[in-house]
Amino acid sequence: MIQDKFALPIHWNDYEDIAMGLYEKFGDDFGESKIYRIRFTDLLEWVLALPNFAGTREQANEGHLEQIQSAWVYEWRDNQ
Repeated sequence: MIQDKFALPIHWNDYEDIAMGLYEKFGDDFGESKIYRIRFTDLLEWVLALPNFAGTREQANEGHLEQIQSAWVYEWRDNQ
């Protein structure tokens, strides 16, 4: 994912945008079953490292991470 200075910031509740960013970063390295086995500590770090991500570690919660996993699976399925 290329940093775009005109792109809007991404926040924790922008699940689809985060999922697209993760899919662009990892592609088919993670399939459905592998995505659901990712530790939340790893997922948190990957989300925080996405370009244009404006959320903070303190704003993260388990619900956000679960929604991101689900959205990532749907993004992966759409690209198969």
